Amino acid sequence: MTFVTTADHQGVLAFGDSITNGGGELQWGVALQSWVQWLSRGLGLPFTNYAVDGARVSDVIERQIPAHQSLNAVGEPRYQLGCLYIGVNDVRSLEWDAASYERDLTQALSYLHGLCERVLTVLIPLDLGRPRAGAKVRDANAAIERQAKQTNSLLLDLRDFAGREFLMSDHVHPTAMGQIEIATRALDVLKANGLPARTQPRALANPHDGPKSRARAVLTYAWRSAKQSLRIAIYSRLSRR
Repeated sequence: MTFVTTADHQGVLAFGDSITNGGGELQWGVALQSWVQWLSRGLGLPFTNYAVDGARVSDVIERQIPAHQSLNAVGEPRYQLGCLYIGVNDVRSLEWDAASYERDLTQALSYLHGLCERVLTVLIPLDLGRPRAGAKVRDANAAIERQAKQTNSLLLDLRDFAGREFLMSDHVHPTAMGQIEIATRALDVLKANGLPARTQPRALANPHDGPKSRARAVLTYAWRSAKQSLRIAIYSRLSRR
């Protein structure tokens, strides 16, 4: 016997890659959780996440949306908010195709708009990756801006997102506090659109960021950055042979 539940709204729905999937090591005693999970807790809404590590926008279309269609237990689900942060793996790939990216991005946003009262999408940090992703990030952000405007999606601007407190040494993945910072910025965007938070993520996390914790974080970041730079240098030298 199949049991199908019904409800007016199901909270927050998210698609994306590892940044939205979350998971990783503690920072100042705070678990590394998805920015959308922190956002949902701030709004006081339930959270449904279909993000997958390593995903590109084509994976949202080919895997995550079909998974939502087949796995959700509500006949005609509705959500207060849909979130899409995708493109980091696309622009870091040698197979980058700006036209295909924008086509699939449009389809993903349209799908969310069919289910959600509001849709939020995200601009990619400009200083992305080591080696840097470079001009491809600007191409992706231009597509995101165009499609956000065309689909009337809310836009979270992370182009200036940087720094050792918020990003790991690969300059791609957010730290635990980086995820909280993304959620905080997203809540500001939502508040301006009439959806205020009930509390702030940092208040929920209660980080232990005293002098010793900060000093330890600086040393750890420096060590990992040095290893990352060494790997890049070795790879570059081998590639020239």
